[in-house]
This record gives sequence, structure tokens and C-alpha cells, in this order.
Amino acid sequence: MIVVHHLNNSRSQRVLWLLEELGLDYEIRRYERDPATMEAPPSLKAVHPLGKSPVITDGDVTVAETGAIVDYILERYGEGRLVPAAGTPERLRWRYWMHYAEGSAMPLLVMKLVLMRAPDRTPALIRPLVRKITGAINAGFVDPRLNTNLAFWEAELARGPWFAGPDFTTADIMMSFPAEVSAQRIEGARNATRVQDFVKRIHARPAFRRALERGGAYAYAD
Repeated sequence: MIVVHHLNNSRSQRVLWLLEELGLDYEIRRYERDPATMEAPPSLKAVHPLGKSPVITDGDVTVAETGAIVDYILERYGEGRLVPAAGTPERLRWRYWMHYAEGSAMPLLVMKLVLMRAPDRTPALIRPLVRKITGAINAGFVDPRLNTNLAFWEAELARGPWFAGPDFTTADIMMSFPAEVSAQRIEGARNATRVQDFVKRIHARPAFRRALERGGAYAYAD
């Protein structure tokens, strides 16, 4: 049976959701972030050397990284579900968004969140200077690129309700975390109505609700 090593308020929520969409049996082993540092506990390093989540075990197989986990589950248990047919334009779009979510969207969002938190984690004496520096980096580099990406998502979702075409796929599961974080934390997303609607659609899916029930509190759910 698949075991999901689930860290609260993390990308492992997507793995639970995928398993619920596919109707697969699985077990959850829970890990809690340090409330001060928001880091994963050291015990996760017993599962994978990097001590990060998500990570799954399936018998003697250990798989880390969301995209790799999704690929593994689809190849072994998916039976062709949640993936567009091979050779179609939708399949190409699906592959793009599967890689884009972690390769392009999340690095910018992580940078934004780190810069937002940095001033509060520095000594009071230099905090004004750090706030000024991080503000300049956000304004000059991060925010313009985030806004460009948000506009791109809006344009793609104008073509239909899902990122890879008319049908829900794992591309939407991969894009859920960037969209959720943006909808809650990024000021430019307030006017991104299609992104906001996308988040509402995924949160309304029965499998998503079941994953929430099993996974526990999740800061990015409505």
C-alpha cells in the first residue's frame, strides 16, 4: 500500500488529492512543521535524505518530488485516467503544465514568500534596512514576473475551465498549489478572476474534500 508522508500545509496535499481522485487505498503518516521556523521535522530525513515533503513509500520503493510522485502513481495505478490521449494537443498542454508548476511557478512564489518573511526574522536593528532591500527586490524583480505569470494563467484559463483542455487532469492537480498560494498571498491575484474561479472549482471537487478530511487542516483551502 502507498504511504504518504504528509507534512501539514505542504505540497503533499496534492498527492492525497490525486489518490482520492483515483480511488486508491493509502496510508498517511503525519509530520508537523516547526511553528517557529516552518521547517519539516528531522524525522522526515529517515524517509528521504533531504527531509522534505512530499514523499511516498510503496513497498520498498521511495519516491520524492510531487511531479515524480504523480508520474509514478499514474504509471503504476492510473490506468490511463486523468491524462489526455497520446498524440493530442491536450497531451502536449498537459505535459507543459505538469512541468511548469514546479519548474517556473513555484520558484517565484517561494522567493516571494521568503522575501515577505525575511524582515521579521532579522534583528530589530537592521530590520528597516532588510525591509527596504526585500521591498526593492520584490518591486523590481519578483512582482513583475509574478504578474506576468498570473496574466498567462488567466489567458490559458480563458480557453476553458482546466489547464490542459476541456477535461480535468493531473495538470490541474499540479497547478493547484501555485494557484492556491497566489490566490491567498499574492496581491496581483486579487484581480485574476479566472485563477480565483479555478481555485473554487478544485476545492469543490469531492475528491479534494475527501483529501482534506483525511489530511487535516490545510491553510490554502477555503
